Amino acid sequence: MSNKPRYQQIKQFIVDGIQQGTYPQGAKIPTEVELASQFNVSRMTVNKAIRDLVQDQRLVRYAGLGTFVTAAKAESPLLEIRNIADEVRQRGHRYSSTLVTLEQTLADDEVALQMGAPIGTPVFHSIIVHLEDQLPIQLEQRYVMASLVPGYLDQDFNALTPNEYLSRILPVSSIEHIVEAVLATKEAQKLLQIDAATPCILVNRRTWSDQRLVSFARLTHPGPRYKLRALTSL
Repeated sequence: MSNKPRYQQIKQFIVDGIQQGTYPQGAKIPTEVELASQFNVSRMTVNKAIRDLVQDQRLVRYAGLGTFVTAAKAESPLLEIRNIADEVRQRGHRYSSTLVTLEQTLADDEVALQMGAPIGTPVFHSIIVHLEDQLPIQLEQRYVMASLVPGYLDQDFNALTPNEYLSRILPVSSIEHIVEAVLATKEAQKLLQIDAATPCILVNRRTWSDQRLVSFARLTHPGPRYKLRALTSL
């Protein structure tokens, strides 16, 4: 018999269940009453084990619903641009995407301001949902200078991402990121499969190549599924 305190044995039981797939991401674990009966301990002992795992961000509690295994958040570096498809695959997960819109349009007031171009300038516009293991993690709405990237509309963005394509033909020389906390629009809620109350992270990204502004993108991430990381040397 293990010499570990009983609450630690319960913690290990739950962690083993998560690692072995008995309790996958999003799964509800047994109730405190069920675990107390299984391990022949008090609910207080079970509660301590669960509280520790909540603090470790392995579990999350929802009042009136129960305790669930947390979903690992996708993570992107804030101070650089990386291909989201590569990020997902490096985590050992399956990347896929859904192309919503791919068109040529004319820059309206806001897009013209962001692109530093006259109103009415021809731009390419794409909307793509990026998924990790079939779960939407990013809604990308992008505008690209048509004069700089004439082949944009000819690309198969189910086979490669706009970021991957643009980086090949116009290597990025500088970027600008503006990060906001927002609630998703109704369209974004539908595409990201979230409800109106879900907080989101919006990254407004502009990219330049050889001092030419190439692209302006709005990248909307469901807050519970995503985080941004910045690392600097002092």
